[in-house]
Amino acid sequence: MLKIIGRVISFGLGILLVYVIVIGLLGYYKYKEVIGEVTLGEKVEIIKKDKDYVPLEDVSPLFTDAIISIEDHRFYEHGAFDIISLVRAAIINLKENEIKQGGSTITQQVAKNLYFSDNQTFIRKIAELLVAFDLEGTYTKDQILELYVNIIYYGDGNYGIKEASENYFGKDPSKLSFDEATILAGLPQAPSVYSLDTNYKLVKERQQEVIDALKEYNNYRGDE
Repeated sequence: MLKIIGRVISFGLGILLVYVIVIGLLGYYKYKEVIGEVTLGEKVEIIKKDKDYVPLEDVSPLFTDAIISIEDHRFYEHGAFDIISLVRAAIINLKENEIKQGGSTITQQVAKNLYFSDNQTFIRKIAELLVAFDLEGTYTKDQILELYVNIIYYGDGNYGIKEASENYFGKDPSKLSFDEATILAGLPQAPSVYSLDTNYKLVKERQQEVIDALKEYNNYRGDE
């Protein structure tokens, strides 16, 4: 009986290994396909030519501190992926029995927004991670962060920090107040949920989460 159980376990592990290898190869082929159509450098240059693209130095540090704290507080410490955040997110999600936190880094989110849709599959996640490795190997952290704030969606048709700052608050991103910055930093997680027009109560609750993250990760500047 023990021999039979051992064989079953070995067979199952073998099937799992084959599955992982196949998914890995398909993810690699997907990665090669997308960068073969438009290289990473070309993608980045297209984005930077947009009239609403804003250099990082023209974005309020109140906002960049807030977005890093809530989205990826170890951004400057890890590479393309963050194993610590992945494990932490898995534990929290299991404890809450729902998806409360994601494990994607800012770099992975940039990779996704550059090349992929929101349709999450293991194949796409592997391809996304490979693009993230390319980003980390080609650009500095500040350059990746600059791309991030310029391409993420802030809700209500606003793509990029310039559109969001101007359309929500009527000002340049460099002029954002603490209150405005912490509101905007909370929107990308779920732009349709945190709508300033229809769900302002939820927006304020999310803003408090951003402020709490700032306090926890030592980026709190107070109400400036």
